[in-house]
Amino acid sequence: RREPLALINLKKKNEETGEEELASRLDHYKAKATRHIFLIRHSQYNLDGRADKDRTLTPLGREQAELTGLRLASLGLKFDQIIHSSMTRATETTEIISKHLPGVKKISTDLLREGAPIEPDPPVSHWKPEAVQYYEDGARIEAAFRNFIHRADAKQEEDSYEIFVCHANVIRYIVCRALQFPPEGWLRLSLNNGSITHLVIRPNGRVALRTLGDTGFMPPDKITRT
Repeated sequence: RREPLALINLKKKNEETGEEELASRLDHYKAKATRHIFLIRHSQYNLDGRADKDRTLTPLGREQAELTGLRLASLGLKFDQIIHSSMTRATETTEIISKHLPGVKKISTDLLREGAPIEPDPPVSHWKPEAVQYYEDGARIEAAFRNFIHRADAKQEEDSYEIFVCHANVIRYIVCRALQFPPEGWLRLSLNNGSITHLVIRPNGRVALRTLGDTGFMPPDKITRT
């Protein structure tokens, strides 16, 4: 999933055909399609819930999810799949969004659950998780980035459009990593509930950020960041 040349065992190169065979094998590994990644932050949820199952969407959160689903549907794109965090607020957001995208398969994963990806720089006074949380969550969130954010498979012929419904910390970290920005700066980004972040991954591996935390499709009185 990286540079095609790195995927070839050069020791097995045929000495007689040399560069011609190498070029042929490189074509076999080169991506042809572009991936469009839509990162959706879950809607507003009940902050008073003690356990994850109690942190359900608020009535406003359900409205936000409806608006996000309508916005995604209005783009007229053929979405391939919705991959979502297994946490309650992300699952509920996905269920509402998916009503507006009939036929798009949904996949739940623990990799995209909320957490502390890496110690932020500069530090903040209002949020200081235990150091061990960075090691536990950070490895998982980095694994999510490596697993989901990469150029298209060489077998993929057409451009793809994928939705990921997860959490602010996860999205902010992924954006920094994808753009090759210092990941420690993730907490400097701010995302509204139900917002849409659009990453584009070209066949050559270059990444562009089309939108970050877009909620322009929501009325001002429906916008929150909790």
